[in-house]
Amino acid sequence: MSKRFLSILSFVLALFCALAAVAGEKPNFVFILADDLGYGDLSCYGQKKFTTPNIDRLGSEGLKFTQFYAGSTVCAPSRCSLLTGYHTGHAFIRGNKENPPLIGEFPIPPETITLAKKLKEAGYVNGAFGKWGLGTPPSSGAPCNQGFDEFFGYYSQWDAHNYYPPYLHHNETKIELDGKTYSHDLIEAEAIRFIRENKDRPFFCYLPVTIPHAAMQVPEAYVGPFRKQFSEFENTIGKYSWNTEVRNPVAAFPGMLSRLDETVRKVLELLQELGIDENTVVLFSSDNGPHKEGGHRSDFFESFGPLRGYKRDMTEGGIRVPLLVRWPGRIRPGGVSETLGAFWDILPTFCELAGTEPPPGIDGISLVSTFLGKPEEQKQHEYLYWEFYEQGGKVAARKGDWKAIRLNVNAEPNGPVELYNLKDDIRELNDLSNDHPERVREFEEIFRKAHTRSDVFHFDWE
Repeated sequence: MSKRFLSILSFVLALFCALAAVAGEKPNFVFILADDLGYGDLSCYGQKKFTTPNIDRLGSEGLKFTQFYAGSTVCAPSRCSLLTGYHTGHAFIRGNKENPPLIGEFPIPPETITLAKKLKEAGYVNGAFGKWGLGTPPSSGAPCNQGFDEFFGYYSQWDAHNYYPPYLHHNETKIELDGKTYSHDLIEAEAIRFIRENKDRPFFCYLPVTIPHAAMQVPEAYVGPFRKQFSEFENTIGKYSWNTEVRNPVAAFPGMLSRLDETVRKVLELLQELGIDENTVVLFSSDNGPHKEGGHRSDFFESFGPLRGYKRDMTEGGIRVPLLVRWPGRIRPGGVSETLGAFWDILPTFCELAGTEPPPGIDGISLVSTFLGKPEEQKQHEYLYWEFYEQGGKVAARKGDWKAIRLNVNAEPNGPVELYNLKDDIRELNDLSNDHPERVREFEEIFRKAHTRSDVFHFDWE
């Protein structure tokens, strides 16, 4: 028997044993969600002015999606889409909306079936660490009422604009702070503790961190390495809420990404230390496109990558986001997928991996076939759809290589439609609506059937 044959046989047996070892186990999930990070803000997606080596590692040791989309172009509806499996034509939360009696965002209703509730039914313990944004206690939208066993961080996204807050929350207990403690340090520490304490049972660690949302704040140890590189901005002052002033917010931005990159390193090292690395799926994404607030110069960093647009836009820069997925032994390292996917696909994907059925009627589809390198078995979306209620009202849809956008929906519900072929025009500069009226009519029908009226979030004409 040849050495080559024995080598191949040994590899096959080792692979079989590895697969058999995890086949009967429910995988753990760690989902790290950045806040306002653009498609081009990671070095593995083309960022040239700084590097994110540990985040990049998720792709080099796993799978990188190039055509994945957030649930919305702003944070609250995007997070609702992620946790419920619905796009913003059907989801309950479709915009950033305050709920003054509760001093926070409008809450998701008590009957909502969330990803955490489904995983809890399957035997998981669920923890959320970072920015919630879907309802504060005692409302129905609080994490403890939506399937999470533990929460630490900011309940309200309005509070999360400050990285040195006077308090955070651990479940419903207010943790008073001195105003000098960097909130991300505490959020990271609580997530690490949660993983360590639950290593012997299936867990879902949801990490919706606030980095790199404005204000542009990070400890000097992380800014220092970039001050010389971006010294021409040293006298620039970035201003944001709470009268926050940051000197050289341009240098602060890569410092913030370095701090987040360090969090990813710590999580991966912990999984290895605990011996659960091969049974943990780690995902990294962002809730929408890049912001332009607090002195952040997203144009300078080309945070949108090859795309056009920012947070609150319906062009690709506002809604297309990174997705990196790592699962040693199950996901082939270094893969790149052009599969069309969106936040509403995460719930059915996790449900399939956890061995439980997703809720009926959701908009998402499972991406497990893509994760496991079986693209020929992957179910495809008929279309992807978004709607947004600010700035005059906007809707958008993608079908195959084609993308359509309608602006000023409040004033013109049947107004003109912009049409782009993303395969040839990824920056959406060449409107082809006059050349393809049949495509326009097709998208007008999608706009009609994908939208259901909401009593809370609705266009002016409804």
